[in-house]
Amino acid sequence: MLTFPFAKINLGLNVVRRRSDGYHEIESVMVPVPLTDALEIRVDESGSANSISYTRHGAAIDGPVEQDLVHKAIRALQQAHSLPALEVHLLKAIPMGAGLGGGSSDGTHALMMLNTLLDLGLDHAKLAVLAATLGSDCPYFLQQRPQLARGRGELLEPVDLDLRGHHLLLVNPGIHVSTATAYGACVPTGGLLDLGQRVLRPIGEWPQLLPNTLAAPVIAMHPEIGQLVEQLYAAGADYASMSGSGSSVFGIFRSAPPIPAWPTHYRYWSAIW
Repeated sequence: MLTFPFAKINLGLNVVRRRSDGYHEIESVMVPVPLTDALEIRVDESGSANSISYTRHGAAIDGPVEQDLVHKAIRALQQAHSLPALEVHLLKAIPMGAGLGGGSSDGTHALMMLNTLLDLGLDHAKLAVLAATLGSDCPYFLQQRPQLARGRGELLEPVDLDLRGHHLLLVNPGIHVSTATAYGACVPTGGLLDLGQRVLRPIGEWPQLLPNTLAAPVIAMHPEIGQLVEQLYAAGADYASMSGSGSSVFGIFRSAPPIPAWPTHYRYWSAIW
């Protein structure tokens, strides 16, 4: 079975408070974007039960295979189900440490694939519980649609947002931003901003209505990220922001955007919804 785990961007990200469990209460509208990895899982008829053969190609992935969320997803399922031997292949295109949720998407799609491939009978609620054990934003990737995320990212509510016809320019400057470092440097706002309603306002109002409160501390550490946001606005973006905890930034345009002459180590994607 082959699937294509998708990336997301954040339209606003409000860090509300630090929780007693060490996580942060957030508020953000997450939107799928047309940038994907490719994940294939097959049953290995010759292998022993619960064994995993896992190969990774493409963009660099930090850490050992055992820390990979695809591997963790399979091991999580094995705690409740005896699984056959599996061959897993991941072609990585979504950069890591980039605020795009690529690893979370891979892990969540592995859960969904195995549920279908092996007929495990897990409903959406059970998949969501499993996904939340992998990472705070993992449950988002169970559905490819805009959603308001609250709690630590696992409380989701659909948002009736239609970006069809708008152009996206997504840029990654090759900087790895630690999520823990970004949140540790952020000063929580202390209250909700009602981002789920604000995002329904005209896109020209978004720069004032949809702040990413992680951006200031991350840009203080990596000024290049702030400069990229300014470049996107200068190129005509209606809204530009850092995604998640960075380092990727994006601009949303009414028409096809110009592609600036960025350094060769930058990666960018231009698409239309």
